[in-house]
Amino acid sequence: MRTLISSAFISLDGVMEAPGGEPGYRNSGWTFKDVEFVPEAFEIKGREQQESTAILMGRVSYEAFSKVWPDMEEFAHYKTMPKYIVSTTLTDKDLVSNWGETTILRSLDEVATLKETVGGPIIVHGSASLNHSLSDAGLIDRYHLLVYPLLLGAGKRLFSTTDKDAQKLKLVEYEAYANGLQKNVFDVVR
Repeated sequence: MRTLISSAFISLDGVMEAPGGEPGYRNSGWTFKDVEFVPEAFEIKGREQQESTAILMGRVSYEAFSKVWPDMEEFAHYKTMPKYIVSTTLTDKDLVSNWGETTILRSLDEVATLKETVGGPIIVHGSASLNHSLSDAGLIDRYHLLVYPLLLGAGKRLFSTTDKDAQKLKLVEYEAYANGLQKNVFDVVR
């Protein structure tokens, strides 16, 4: 079975929205403007690119990333990696042609089936709503979190607010940096 990893930049209060400077958000760009950059904190991002064998994302994140990532040299590995987009509205004609193999999945059942295939880890970037659904369905196996020492208040949160049994996590990797940033890697305990 393949491991499904949710990877996110989040504020201390769990906000993951608009970390890179997307227009229209009050605190847009918070990962770059509010905390001093510490290169070693981002080692996990390079590791994700090398270890993951597929990308899973929701429609909104696909539409945002597909405009930028195909031409970014630092994401060259992702260009050739299979991409799976979970959407009930996206069609094949909506897919960009310069970003390699892309498959539309229509349900969480299809995500569960994908996890059962042979292959390495599947990484989820962005995709707040998809993260909620995946977590609620018990499909996420691991979290890679870069936690910023910020309280943003408003914004989409990484974690679902669905009333459910507690989801237990096991801390498998942790590092704190001088700028207050924390790297946390958790396995979901089943």
